[in-house]
Amino acid sequence: MSTAAIETVSRIRKLGRAEFPELLRQIHDPPRALFLRGAGDVDLLARPAVAIVGARACSPYGAQVARMLGRELAAAGLVVVSGLARGVDGEAHRGALEAEGLTVAVLGCGIDRDYPAAHAELGRRICERGLIVSEYEPGVEPAPWRFPARNRIIAGLAAATVIVEARERSGALITADFALEDGREVFAVPGEITGSLATGTNRLLRQGATPLTSAEDVLELFGLAASQRRQAPSVGANAGAVLGQLADGAATADELARATGLEPGPLAAALAELELVGLATEAAGRYRGVMPPG
Repeated sequence: MSTAAIETVSRIRKLGRAEFPELLRQIHDPPRALFLRGAGDVDLLARPAVAIVGARACSPYGAQVARMLGRELAAAGLVVVSGLARGVDGEAHRGALEAEGLTVAVLGCGIDRDYPAAHAELGRRICERGLIVSEYEPGVEPAPWRFPARNRIIAGLAAATVIVEARERSGALITADFALEDGREVFAVPGEITGSLATGTNRLLRQGATPLTSAEDVLELFGLAASQRRQAPSVGANAGAVLGQLADGAATADELARATGLEPGPLAAALAELELVGLATEAAGRYRGVMPPG
């Protein structure tokens, strides 16, 4: 075992069921134990939390929304829980880190591993203030069946679960099912009816999930108002460039594309991000910037 691996194992903590936060103890099939690594205190798992999950191969729009939600909800003081996977999960974690908030990643393999390996640096950043957790002890290899199983822990740590994008058989829908089974709130981000990435989320909406149109939808569930946030909404670079153009007045999407040089996909994602945080509105095909509060 390498020196780095030995150091990682030495920092691992183990919780028995009696030490679990109340929400996790309440789920239908709680794990026998939970392994933790990271600088975050164990009490972090008992703080008000929201799970944000979705497609690994997400669209630019899905990535922007996940990152924005992670940023906004963490800035409001909520813990962002996700699965460290590519796509929506990773963007939700990154958004929380951008807000200097707290985030928890739940693994589907041994606690001593960073999976996927491409997210090793993201895992390291999460561990600086937050936690990585797993029901699997060190040395357990990733296996396809372990990832759906870990989704019950993602849902179990959170009072609410947000599904950003999901295909018809997406693992994110398994997380939603666990959340519903445990009596938790489920939000779904509406998507285009012609897009496969919205098939799962739109089905959830038909079945009664709460439509998510802004971060405020989640904040209201926790009794948090926009004025209680620790900081004003922040946006990504593309959204910032678009907002800068809107400061000069209303513009169409074509005009914004020419002014910013953004391709249609990134531009649509940037506009969606601005609308979701309340910094832009659209009417009759023209977008207008909105003066932020305060």
